[in-house]
Amino acid sequence: MLKDGNTYTLEREKALADGLRDVAAELRLIDATDLIAFLRTEQFGNIAHLVNSSTELYFKPGTLAFGSSGDVRLKWGEAPTVALDMEFMHRGVSVYFRLLLEALQAGIEITYITFSDSTGDPESNTLRLVEAIADARLTPIPRHRLPASVATAT
Repeated sequence: MLKDGNTYTLEREKALADGLRDVAAELRLIDATDLIAFLRTEQFGNIAHLVNSSTELYFKPGTLAFGSSGDVRLKWGEAPTVALDMEFMHRGVSVYFRLLLEALQAGIEITYITFSDSTGDPESNTLRLVEAIADARLTPIPRHRLPASVATAT
C-alpha cells in the first residue's frame, strides 16, 4: 500500500515531537500566564531566551530556535494553548513548525519542511529528518520513542 503525503507529514511530526519531548516538558514548566503575556505584548526576545534556556541541555547550539511569532488560544472555562513558531535546522534539513503547549500535553504542527539535495523519496527524506534530529541532540532519543518505521530502519 502506498503512503499519502499526510502519512509522511504525521510520521515527521511524530519524529519531531519525540525529539523535542524534553524541550516541551521544560517549556511547560514556565507559568502559562508569563508566556501569554510575552506573546500578547510582543516581547519575543523574552520568549527566545526561555526557548534557548530550555533547549541548551538537549540540543546543539543553533539547531533549534524560536521563530519570533506565536499565538494563544484562550477561552473562558478552557485551559490555554500556547503556540510557538519554531525552527529546526541541521544537516541540510530545515523545519518550520508550531510547538503547541497545553496543560497536560504538547504537540507539533509542521508548516514547512525542506531538504537540501532532496532525493525526492519521501521515506528517505523522513529518515534524514530523524537522523538530523538525533545528531542535533546532545543526548540520544530512546529507541522506544522513535516511530516504528524508523526504529526498524536504523
